[in-house]
Amino acid sequence: MNIAVILAGGVGNRVGANIPKQFIEVLGKPVLAYTVEAFQNCPEIDAIEVVCIKSYIGYMDEMKKKYGFDKMLWVAEGGDTFQESVLNGIKNLEDKVSRDDIVLVHFGASPFIEDDIITDAIRVCKDKGNAISTTDFYVLSGMKDNTNSVCDPDNASSTYIDRDTIACMSTPHAFRYGFIDDIYKEAIETGIINEVEPHTTTLMYKMGKKIYFSKGSQTNIKITRKEDLDLFEGYVLMKQRRAAGKHHGDDEPN
Repeated sequence: MNIAVILAGGVGNRVGANIPKQFIEVLGKPVLAYTVEAFQNCPEIDAIEVVCIKSYIGYMDEMKKKYGFDKMLWVAEGGDTFQESVLNGIKNLEDKVSRDDIVLVHFGASPFIEDDIITDAIRVCKDKGNAISTTDFYVLSGMKDNTNSVCDPDNASSTYIDRDTIACMSTPHAFRYGFIDDIYKEAIETGIINEVEPHTTTLMYKMGKKIYFSKGSQTNIKITRKEDLDLFEGYVLMKQRRAAGKHHGDDEPN
């Protein structure tokens, strides 16, 4: 079984809205609904779990009914960080899935996800045991003099980074359930979970695990700022226009 674990536990302050960014409506539909829909429509996905802000858990039932998300079988309460939310989602699945089932962890605020990215993550995970949607790095890059934002007028760059050495990782992160369950149990028992940045990938690096790459896309971004919402609105309109064109035969040869 292939299970999508969609993380909707964040607040998303940088968007500047008065509600969490994954619940902001784009063309009358919440961002999260677009994300869930992508996994709902993927033939290789068997079930969906949403890890959600506590105050929105009741709303998820309404969303499920409104959009016909019959693959959404479970809703778990989110945590304060990516890692805590993943851990809550994994624990919630403990008596529901087998160790060989594949879990795909994905941001609820990453609605640009396409079917081919989902299916390739599953393919690589079946072969290697894990897979992270990844792209090469295509722009010039340099190391910041400090960890502050580039908007800091006192920050600058003095060191070049060879972009050919950089792998840009996004979601979904795909794991065999037994693998990710063991990772978190070991991280908690050893205390490693408190020593690294709160992401599953950082745990894997710390524990000497290899991360395998699956197909990525530069468009598969996480909505972080208001301009990302504008990009996504244009993306939705483009897809709607293409779908309408196919329906009317505009793409058929003369």
